[in-house]
Amino acid sequence: MAKGDPKKPKGKMSAYAFFKKNPEVPVNFKCSERWKTMSGKEKSKCDEMAKADKVRYDREMKDYGPAKGGKKKKDPNAPRRSPSGFLLFCSEFRPKIKSTNPGISIGDVAKKLGEMWNDLNYSENQPSITKAAKLKEKHEKDVADYKSKGKFDGAKVLLKFQAWWHMPVIPAIQESEKGESLESGSQKLW
Repeated sequence: MAKGDPKKPKGKMSAYAFFKKNPEVPVNFKCSERWKTMSGKEKSKCDEMAKADKVRYDREMKDYGPAKGGKKKKDPNAPRRSPSGFLLFCSEFRPKIKSTNPGISIGDVAKKLGEMWNDLNYSENQPSITKAAKLKEKHEKDVADYKSKGKFDGAKVLLKFQAWWHMPVIPAIQESEKGESLESGSQKLW
């Protein structure tokens, strides 16, 4: 599946691309040979089509705006993913490899760890896999707890903080607790 914005204008075509689309040429692999031997007069027709397509492309790109939103920001309080059995194995054996081979590069350490993991039989790598399964279960519980807490509400936290410090409550926040929106722009917190 293609990545990117499906609404983005199609890229501009070169003169050679227009020549290649020409139905007079029966075989594609002969296109490049013919293109090299063509005179400037013959190429000018394709050049004109390429210039017209460039104008179309520039016009569409001027009106085009990439989709807003971009990447979602990751919540720093969200629980981290649990490591796999291989990652647990690596964290255990990486220091041993570095101590036996001082000066070894990071890539070589990774290759050596991969080879060691592949050489292990089922019973030898089972401790890492069972530990990873336990950590995965714990992670799933942590995620469920995290999701049950709900989203972060900065206004409520600020109210609690002000009450704790015996500070006067900002009127805009009190009104937001009543159901009015702070996003209207008429009232600002700071």
